[in-house]
Amino acid sequence: MSKHYKYLFGPVPSRRLGRSLGVDLIPFKTCTMDCTYCQLGETPCAVSERGDYVPMQDVLTELERWKAADGKADHITLAGSGEPTLHTCFGEVLRWVKENTHIPSVLLTNGSLLHLPEVRAAAALADKVKVTLSAWDEASFQKIHRPAQGVTFDLLVEGERAFREEYTGELSVEVFMVDGINSDVSSARKIAAIVESVNPDRIDLNTAVRPPADSGVKAVSPEQLTELAELFDPKASVTASFRKQGFQPLEVSEEALLGLIQRHPATAEQLARDFNTPVEAVSRILDTMVAENRLSAEKRDGETYYFHRA
Repeated sequence: MSKHYKYLFGPVPSRRLGRSLGVDLIPFKTCTMDCTYCQLGETPCAVSERGDYVPMQDVLTELERWKAADGKADHITLAGSGEPTLHTCFGEVLRWVKENTHIPSVLLTNGSLLHLPEVRAAAALADKVKVTLSAWDEASFQKIHRPAQGVTFDLLVEGERAFREEYTGELSVEVFMVDGINSDVSSARKIAAIVESVNPDRIDLNTAVRPPADSGVKAVSPEQLTELAELFDPKASVTASFRKQGFQPLEVSEEALLGLIQRHPATAEQLARDFNTPVEAVSRILDTMVAENRLSAEKRDGETYYFHRA
């Protein structure tokens, strides 16, 4: 990936999406929620007002350049530093992918704005959409997600149900489990019932495998996640932690690592798995970037995580 790309990052291997090219339409931590578990840290001020957060023509120009220079990916995914549906023209990226490539497009969204008809119409251009549903009522929604004013649990569920009725592509729901908050059987059953009402094609259970925004957030064990998955119909898949297999090694450079760390703080071991590359090679580059003050290294739970230093 060229160092001159501002809005594209990756492609990075993903178990479900293969080599996924990321498209980032939102300034860092601009989101409708301030989720306690977010690996990007706290949202300074959660917002619900949509706007042209980055110049769409610049994004499309980068996509054209990428297509001409390489153009190889298994999916093109709207994700990154914030909630992509906040951008009033996010559908233009999905339309460009459909009209200019044969690559499936993916939208990763928390689902908070799907109650708006115009957001649902744009989201429906994606071949695959993943939404979030990790609470069972307003109180649990506020505790876990700390949403912007006007973003409510009822609107979230209403929007996701309405989208399912209109959308013919692949819809998945991510349920993020926080130990001691929504990980008990009673809470999980309530969430499962609401998820079932959305009628997704698949359900993914996740938990905090990277440093969360709230240091009090603890991960649910893999064994407990597997048990909780049985409560969902159809059975949920556990996606929280896995080793990437079957991928060709990807080019590792300072810019490739920086593009990912800006959006996903990680350890050297996690990055080595992402790029299917020996950890020693990744560590050498990370040490250089820390010395150059481009990254910071922090100890969290006995592991060293690397963060982008603006």
